[in-house]
Amino acid sequence: QKQQEYVMKLQAEVDALQNRLGPNENAEEITSNHIKLLHRYNEAKDAAQILIGRLAVLKDTTIRQIHEDMDLLDDDTN
Repeated sequence: QKQQEYVMKLQAEVDALQNRLGPNENAEEITSNHIKLLHRYNEAKDAAQILIGRLAVLKDTTIRQIHEDMDLLDDDTN
């Protein structure tokens, strides 16, 4: 009985979240797409860091100095 009540409570929560998301939206599809976009972002960021590293070698300076010279942030908040 308690397990059935718990399942019903969880289903009600799922239904409420689906209504909040929208009736024609698929949470798994949204999440999958977001993950793909994050992978693309990380690949681009990695490529940029490789180029910054090479630039630092050519300029005989540090990667940190290149970041400062180009006003690049140390985090992904922007």
